[in-house]
Amino acid sequence: MIKRYGSQSMVAPLQTVLVKRPSVAFGSADPHTWHYTSQPNLAVAQAEHDAFVQLLNQFGAEVIYHPAEMPDHADAIFTHDPTIVTDEGAIILQMGKPLRRGEEAAQAKVYESLGIPILATLRGDALAEGGDLLWVDEKTLAAGLGFRTNKEGVRQLRGALTPLGVEVVPVELAYYQGPEACLHLMSFISIVDVDVAVVYLPLMPVPFWQLLKDRGFRLVEVPDEEFLTMGPNVLAVAPGQCIMLEGNPVTRARLEAAGCAVQTYKGTEISLKAEGGATCLTRPILRG
Repeated sequence: MIKRYGSQSMVAPLQTVLVKRPSVAFGSADPHTWHYTSQPNLAVAQAEHDAFVQLLNQFGAEVIYHPAEMPDHADAIFTHDPTIVTDEGAIILQMGKPLRRGEEAAQAKVYESLGIPILATLRGDALAEGGDLLWVDEKTLAAGLGFRTNKEGVRQLRGALTPLGVEVVPVELAYYQGPEACLHLMSFISIVDVDVAVVYLPLMPVPFWQLLKDRGFRLVEVPDEEFLTMGPNVLAVAPGQCIMLEGNPVTRARLEAAGCAVQTYKGTEISLKAEGGATCLTRPILRG
């Protein structure tokens, strides 16, 4: 039987991925409400997104479009956050950003239409977003504890994942710019090969740095000037093959020096204005 889902890795070859093309909700987003730098230009955003999808196709990924309209959800283009997909089915999260509530159930419907089982759904006071959930390896999930993911969320994730043999490691995040901004765990780290991570060290908690070093990771450092242009937000489409936002030449050169092949995409509207990079724009459904 051919496996249709399962993504307990950040780097295994990307086979199936869920995306959402920018719609009127994104193009009409109020920058103050959504914490964007300015209002996106919808036509340009759609063109950028189309080119980004073409890049995913070039790497052989099957791209599935999220069909729901979601008129009040500008951030819905960032499909990475409402869910994760394990080898045993999807886990439906609960967004820490109140404006994004409802995206979780909408993605659950997509999975149901694809025949992907729902392994667990976060309930009650639990909060967790995909941007805080980083697969260090297939049996280790790092979970950022901050404004978007809380201890109850981690507790419920642990309850769902322990039977799968997965260890959930909490990683305490910095205050940074406060609750209105978006500091996810993956705001300052991406894993791009089985033993390579690209990181912005000033925001890296020491115990997590030590864990990565103990596991033999090589850390590619992002300079200060490229943190704000999402230098650490890099999507691996296979081990050592990755996609990142253009305009981060130092980080790109350092990744290439570490043995990675790098492609870039233009994301003035879909990324720089809206605080979401290549990883945020994708929800891997199947890797391997």
